[in-house]
Amino acid sequence: MSTASPLPMNWEVPQIFHERLGDGPGRQRVMQADGHILIVTHRPPRHGERVRGGRYFWRNPAGVLQSSDLGQGPSSMIKHLEEYNGAIARLEKAENDSQSSEEYFRVISELGPLLRATRNLHSTLQSAREASGNDRTMINFRDRSYDLERSAELLYNEAKNELDFLIAQRTEQQAASSHRMAVSAHRLNILAALFFPMVTLATIFGSSLQHGWETASAPIPFFTMLIVGFVLGLLLNWFINVPIEPKPRKRHGADARIPRSP
Repeated sequence: MSTASPLPMNWEVPQIFHERLGDGPGRQRVMQADGHILIVTHRPPRHGERVRGGRYFWRNPAGVLQSSDLGQGPSSMIKHLEEYNGAIARLEKAENDSQSSEEYFRVISELGPLLRATRNLHSTLQSAREASGNDRTMINFRDRSYDLERSAELLYNEAKNELDFLIAQRTEQQAASSHRMAVSAHRLNILAALFFPMVTLATIFGSSLQHGWETASAPIPFFTMLIVGFVLGLLLNWFINVPIEPKPRKRHGADARIPRSP
């Protein structure tokens, strides 16, 4: 089993910090011992990333803050928070540019881990603020992390609402198309039921009436038949595709007593 600590070797931190850390960062949390504060955080999650990368901040009893890879001083935590802010801004732009359900789903898939990370980061910095007393720098870090959590949460809800609206809109369009097809099929069935007995009887008894066009000029009956058939086809197409307005719902109970506006 590996016994190496993920903390920088030049940090003079209490031994208990090394003992309480595994090979990876684990969850975001705060450790405190002998006036030292260790803040265990995660880097902003990336799409498809399974294991969270750790980032550690050490505050010594003198109040000096150091990070594992972002230098020292308050600017190290500011850089860490700005990475989260940049990730949220990138997904916000992607959400604004999304047009399809697949694009919204991709944004939501990336926002989920980011929202959880910012939520845990805010909780961790709140614990760090409590451990450090009324350190105004830690208070500002805590407040900034809350803003990040709130931004990620609002963006997540907005993207989810947009996806739900898009799905509902597509469902309504499909329902309307299915209704039109059902109406057209019903009208065709009515026409078939109307003329089927007539055609059947004419076929059985072999109706052949004398109409006088047998001896007419050859092109005239043919073109007349085409014109009449085309007009009848237009009328049939209009009859099948004419829209049907839905009937207004009846008002019951208290709604029936509400007067209608003129």
